[in-house]
Amino acid sequence: MGLLDAILGRSKPVRPDLDQLFAVPSAALTLQAAAGFTPTGLGSVCFAGVEGGGFARLQEDVRELLDADTERGGIPVEFSRDAYGYTWLLARHPADDSAALVNDLHAVNTLLQDGGFGPHLLCSLIGFRAGEGAESRSLALVYLYKRGTFYPFAPLPGDAEKRDNQLELQVRGVLGDDLRVEKDLSRWFPVWGAPGL
Repeated sequence: MGLLDAILGRSKPVRPDLDQLFAVPSAALTLQAAAGFTPTGLGSVCFAGVEGGGFARLQEDVRELLDADTERGGIPVEFSRDAYGYTWLLARHPADDSAALVNDLHAVNTLLQDGGFGPHLLCSLIGFRAGEGAESRSLALVYLYKRGTFYPFAPLPGDAEKRDNQLELQVRGVLGDDLRVEKDLSRWFPVWGAPGL
């Protein structure tokens, strides 16, 4: 950062640190002990789709990499598009293997970043659940690619798009020592209907 940037109040953007994803399995243990949320085995990566052959080939490379274990019982990844035109990749693993899920999410982010599509990456999320039946609650830990930080997203049960802000703040306090939590609450964007939630 130069003198002019300091005078004008500009700062360098935070460089993505994908290795932050590897802190999720230990954070999951903390989350389970402190708040009763357990991993669901579902995780997803969201990115802005790009037209062109290079991106289509990269998307196929991602599919081949993550589907390599389907002959041994692994579950194929799923691609979908949301109402805003963003592409989501959904990965599934056994609920007790959050390390394998994080490895897959890290691999997808890395392939897209190394392929020159890093600016199109938006976020990754890892799903959690507490309770059973009607008392069940969902929670996601959302990793913001461009910020290198996490935030909790807790939708209230039901069809209404409302959040459990109290739970989100509680989870922030619980995971403050385990994850780099996003300090700017205005960046805690809702991810309604995200695959893996």
